[in-house]
Amino acid sequence: MADTRVCEQCGTVFAPRREHARFCSARCRVAWNRENTRDPEAEESAFGWAITAMRDVTGRLARVTGRDRPRAFAVISEAMWWVTIVDATLVRYHPDTYDQVIASQPGAERRLTEGTLSGLRFVRNRMGQYLDPADFIQPVVPGPAHGGIRAWRWKSVPRPALAPLQPRGQAWEMTRYRAYQAQLAGHTVGETFDRAAAFLLLAAEAGHPATLATRALDVADESAAQAFRRQSGAGHYAP
Repeated sequence: MADTRVCEQCGTVFAPRREHARFCSARCRVAWNRENTRDPEAEESAFGWAITAMRDVTGRLARVTGRDRPRAFAVISEAMWWVTIVDATLVRYHPDTYDQVIASQPGAERRLTEGTLSGLRFVRNRMGQYLDPADFIQPVVPGPAHGGIRAWRWKSVPRPALAPLQPRGQAWEMTRYRAYQAQLAGHTVGETFDRAAAFLLLAAEAGHPATLATRALDVADESAAQAFRRQSGAGHYAP
């Protein structure tokens, strides 16, 4: 059976072109948003909390040492969850802005960003249900004097069993798996979360009012985002 969905606006059955597609067309998406306008202040507040949580937990990676393994794995898992929550929120509710910010990057940087986020989605889908955190993460022993668990590395993992999924779902999950193997496996936890969080902060700035960006970004985050802009050319993007 083909992987199809029902448009949440007009009820048309359609084949989704992207993982989180909810509407058969841009026109339906715009119409649904217009008819289902939520409280802007409440929406900004909720998303602001998610951004703040992502910032806090990714910053905590530098302060947690590997001596307490359960805590270290818990912090990495929490960072993965908050990054993918922010990512999914932007993709779901601000897909045009998200795509425009990605498209503003040079080709190599864009592929690196997309691969990193796709690889983290693979971790989100597998960690806890099919694999434990220890199956994904290779601790560095002895750990570095500074930098906490940021120097721990992602492991290569076996190809997942995908039989229960529809063909399109299998293709998406294999894309995520290949991205994980290419952009996460062998790389450090710190490198991965720095890249993902810097991009998501830029996309959040582009898709939300300045008040949200002011609340979400502290000096360290702003410096990271500025460095990301210089590397990717994203600073020339204007929503």
